[in-house]
Amino acid sequence: MSVTASPLTLATIVPALRAAGCVFAEDEAELILATAAGPAAVAAMVERRVAGLPLEHVLGWAEFDGLRIAVGPGVFVPRRRTEFLVRQAAALAGPGAVVVDLCCGSGALGAALAATLGRAELHASDVEPAAVRCARRNIGDAGEVYEGDLFEPLPASLRGRVEILLANVPYVPTDDVELLPPEARIHEPRVALDGGADGLDVLRRVTAEAPRWLAPGGHLLVETSERQAARAEETVARSGLIPRVVTSDELYATVVIATRPGPAHRP
Repeated sequence: MSVTASPLTLATIVPALRAAGCVFAEDEAELILATAAGPAAVAAMVERRVAGLPLEHVLGWAEFDGLRIAVGPGVFVPRRRTEFLVRQAAALAGPGAVVVDLCCGSGALGAALAATLGRAELHASDVEPAAVRCARRNIGDAGEVYEGDLFEPLPASLRGRVEILLANVPYVPTDDVELLPPEARIHEPRVALDGGADGLDVLRRVTAEAPRWLAPGGHLLVETSERQAARAEETVARSGLIPRVVTSDELYATVVIATRPGPAHRP
């Protein structure tokens, strides 16, 4: 059934979404109706969702930590569980903190932390051009966004000054990528998902360089899975950082917090 052949109401959109396998069809229909500019836009959005596009790409935004984050084709959609990482970072930082958001994707983490702190020196980077464009839109005047691989595009002046280093690195083992939901597997960039054979390849690269960028007492925060937490902790420790693992049962989130030894210094 073509969704354009029926009246564009909640009662007709919901069955179309359910038939396409959308578990929360009613909620999604309400979001589409609230976001679309008119009947033609509603029809186009429903057809894109029925075709399997992630809801957030259909809407053009994702809700994250109280913010509406712009996302689009080829951009990783921020997950709600990652709000836990932002909350942990906020508890460790103060106003004016020097913050770096690596593998920033849409820039959701940096934007949310900057909004929470009220004031921060924010820098973000990503290797994907589409993500960089999206992050610049979301971060706006709150910080600078650079295109490049991990630390490579960051200003050298940041070395030894970073108080909070957010690194939402890809951590899905290569063989598990094909097990992900189609919305992620097909429509999100593989570079944002695939963490190598054991899921820790990018984390190893980040931790190898992190001590040179962190200020004494500065913190690196990375998300991982529960089953990878012990190995991630060992990986971090080998770099000379002091790790600890924190979890949230509510958000089903696991975060490794790694601290560079030395007294924290606030100007």
